[in-house]
Amino acid sequence: MLIRYVTNWVDTDSQEAAGLFMAAQSLEDSGRLVGEDHEKLRGLDRWFDKNLKSPARLRRSRKPHRQNKAISWFRETATTHLVHAEAMMSLLVRYGLSFRAVHTNRPGYVVYEDNFQVVAEPFADTDR
Repeated sequence: MLIRYVTNWVDTDSQEAAGLFMAAQSLEDSGRLVGEDHEKLRGLDRWFDKNLKSPARLRRSRKPHRQNKAISWFRETATTHLVHAEAMMSLLVRYGLSFRAVHTNRPGYVVYEDNFQVVAEPFADTDR
């Protein structure tokens, strides 16, 4: 089973519900984070930078100008990553963001995967 945490707004690249990291980046860019919260979010970002690989590409097509359509999912076995994701969500919720968890066994056309995540272009019938 795979898990994805999404907001209620749409990411312009993937045209899918924006995920946790997109929401965190948006809040950080907004300048609304205060003192300790800013440091806490930066600490969580650093933890993920160190412990979750960023895929080199976010689309099936190898053509350079194709739109990034792949979305990221945590593996349910990535328990430490999920704990950190929940800590990040908790912080973002305090700033008015809301999230819902989406679960699937069929993420779509896989473009990257490792022990902690799967990145895939969704099938038409993939819950997301």
